[in-house]
Amino acid sequence: MQSKSNPINDFSNLVTNAVGAVKGLEDEVKALGRSKAESLVADLDLVGREEFEVLKTQLFQSDEKIKILTKELKKLKSSLNK
Repeated sequence: MQSKSNPINDFSNLVTNAVGAVKGLEDEVKALGRSKAESLVADLDLVGREEFEVLKTQLFQSDEKIKILTKELKKLKSSLNK
């Protein structure tokens, strides 16, 4: 004796499988997008936040040293001109 499957159950299974397939596709698209974004960032040769902060600190320190040395140079020049 062969029992007929219930069309509502068949439709429910179809929808469940379709939702699962869409979820899998969504995960794949997200992974691909993330991979492409990481590749783009790597190609741009950007610096990280930590490296940026170190360079910024060095730049400010260099700027202060330049200001001090400029003042000393002006003093030396003025003393030579006297």
